[in-house]
Amino acid sequence: MSGHSGYHPKTKLGHFVNELEETFIALLLGMMTLVTFINVVLRYVFDTALIWGLELTLVLFAWLVLFGISYGFKITAHLGVDAILNIVSSPAKRVLVLISAVVCVVYAGLLLKGAWDYWAPFAGLDATTGRWFPTGFANSRDQAWYETEQLPFPEWLRFIEPLMNEGEAYEKLPRFIPYAILPFGVALILFRIVQASLRIVKGDQDSLIVSHEAEDAVEEAAQKNREDI
Repeated sequence: MSGHSGYHPKTKLGHFVNELEETFIALLLGMMTLVTFINVVLRYVFDTALIWGLELTLVLFAWLVLFGISYGFKITAHLGVDAILNIVSSPAKRVLVLISAVVCVVYAGLLLKGAWDYWAPFAGLDATTGRWFPTGFANSRDQAWYETEQLPFPEWLRFIEPLMNEGEAYEKLPRFIPYAILPFGVALILFRIVQASLRIVKGDQDSLIVSHEAEDAVEEAAQKNREDI
């Protein structure tokens, strides 16, 4: 099964969203590479450096990972162990795949709660109550004034200071901005897992993971070589 067999956009909107996601992921990777390259040149050629370069790279990497996870579920590109699936009958395999999909949905839901509860105080919002599942909201200590270590604060964002920092000026970028990828990225992961699960239910997809892609590629190459001979 191809790693991209799980998703085929059928509408112009679907193609647009797909291209947008791929472009954004490529931009994140490109920005990481560019910042790192500039820092290396500055350090070894000009004996200086972007003091905020490493922190920015870490933030971009975190965004890239979370977007990559959701996109991997979208196109069925995640690797997995399917040893048990390959030794059971087709009906049993489908049941096991559906069970794994339900487990993934529940796990992603728990991650979403944890992501919101971690990010919310940094945005001046309330975390949820309940140990496992949200049962409401509780007053959280406002941490919107927390700043990143070195990332500079853009001047065009000064309008958020009265909203988030009681009018006090930010010296560095507030943490709630880079940390926003946590609830957003995990929510997108949950959405993509639900999408993939529905495709499995409809019979449009066999599993949440890609199966034997490397082995299939080797076999295809070997077959082509035999045909050429």
